[in-house]
Amino acid sequence: MAKFIKLYNDHTDQILIDEVVETLNSGGLVIYPTDTVYGLGASIKNNKAIEKLARLKGVKVDKANFTFLFSDLSNLSEYTKQIDTPTFKILKKAFPGPYTMILPANNNLPKIFKKRKTFGMRVPDNPILQKIIEKLGHPLVNISIKDEDEVVEYTTDPELINEKWGNLVDIIIDAGYGDNKPSTVIDLSGETPEIIREGKGEIDKLNI
Repeated sequence: MAKFIKLYNDHTDQILIDEVVETLNSGGLVIYPTDTVYGLGASIKNNKAIEKLARLKGVKVDKANFTFLFSDLSNLSEYTKQIDTPTFKILKKAFPGPYTMILPANNNLPKIFKKRKTFGMRVPDNPILQKIIEKLGHPLVNISIKDEDEVVEYTTDPELINEKWGNLVDIIIDAGYGDNKPSTVIDLSGETPEIIREGKGEIDKLNI
């Protein structure tokens, strides 16, 4: 059964943050708040955890639409090909914020993702998650917590998330109700930006 812990944006307990990071480093799966919907993630350094994440999503790893979560843009160059100035300006305007950007991958992606030519990335505007990723020292591999309800696409109540996912993950962070609107997805891997999905992030803000 998952450990159910409470962490709030204005009061982040470092001991609990350290416990979450230790769990991720040990191959555990954690559910956490973002600036959009609740997410479920694993360390990008742990292949077995990523494979488990794919099984929970019901797909093979090479078919899964994972998103990599960063604490900032400082180590993005480890995973992407060289970014031109216009693209970097868009990233600077967008992050931290409720956007997912698709970027061209370089050869440094973990071997489990070796077939990928692109990847989706985010820098969520959530202090709890940023502290976790900063302490972890590398990105999280993330999926969104979906709801089986035909009307409500995403589960926003941590108690309900615990009921459904408590036997499948290692830690669930209760940070209050989450949003039910996902991120805006923009493909920056081609010659011109392409809007894939309009979500919480405002397109006009990016001037694209």
